[in-house]
Amino acid sequence: MKRRDVLILGLAATIGFGPQDAPAQGKYPDRPIRLVVPFAPGGETDLIGRLWAQAVTPHLGGTIVVENKAGAGGVVGSAEVARARADGYTLLSGQTTTHVINPIAMIKPPYDPLRDFVPIGVVGTTPTAILVNPSVPARNLRELAALAKASPGKYSFGSAGAGTITNLTGELFKIQAGGLDIQHVPYKGGAPAIQDVIAGHIPMAALILSSTMLGHHRAGKLRILAVNSDARVRAAPDIPTSIESGLAGMRVLVFNAIFAPSGIPSEVLEALHQATVKAKSEALLRDGLEKAGADLVADSSPEKAALFIRDEIARWRPIVKASGFKIE
Repeated sequence: MKRRDVLILGLAATIGFGPQDAPAQGKYPDRPIRLVVPFAPGGETDLIGRLWAQAVTPHLGGTIVVENKAGAGGVVGSAEVARARADGYTLLSGQTTTHVINPIAMIKPPYDPLRDFVPIGVVGTTPTAILVNPSVPARNLRELAALAKASPGKYSFGSAGAGTITNLTGELFKIQAGGLDIQHVPYKGGAPAIQDVIAGHIPMAALILSSTMLGHHRAGKLRILAVNSDARVRAAPDIPTSIESGLAGMRVLVFNAIFAPSGIPSEVLEALHQATVKAKSEALLRDGLEKAGADLVADSSPEKAALFIRDEIARWRPIVKASGFKIE
């Protein structure tokens, strides 16, 4: 029987650790830790992953090296971490796309989000947003929907990749607004999609809110029409919610969490968790998340994070199935 198989017991079946964990070798960490971000540099997942790495390093010791492994809507980097040695030296900056949407929508997902990973904890939650190039004559989602209805097939929207939560956000907007004919243009992350909106290569995008996006919005390089949350975000109270535009079903909050391959030694998991707890109590992480438009999740242990992710999978499964959203 493989070592990973015998680790999956009781609740540990959902979070990937148990009493038979192998002990850590020596003091942890005794060499650099690799944090894989499965999207392009500059996007929200990348920003939060780097912010977490910076904030926990003083409490954990050692060095955390961030590596972007973009591709297939986060699948490439996530699958690599799922197959990595479970020693605490390869971690993943994952989120709703990698651990909820992809496993639901993919015909043959290359990893199981509950069996193959253990969460260190959820770091924060962020809404998705609908943004346009300033040349688009729409000041809110109602006006954007009217433009798209008047010119079927004229408009396209960018996302952080096929199969991502941002892809699904755009599809939900089309459905919620009455069945719009808008073409999807996938990118390898949020940052390149933002750049193409600014350059006018695409008229609009559905992306996760980020400090980069907010900076361009304030500079007039793009216009954020709405955030897809229950309330306006503290970092940008001028931007309305999609609910205010009459789209009650456009609530799309994205969680960001740090994951390790299942089978990680319990003492290494605890060291990572405690370093994260300390980082969350300090201004660097808290203020950095708020500037990015995210809300800090202060109380998130590995066990609570695993249950939260399981609940998110259960919440999104009927939505994804009803929308017909699939990833080949």
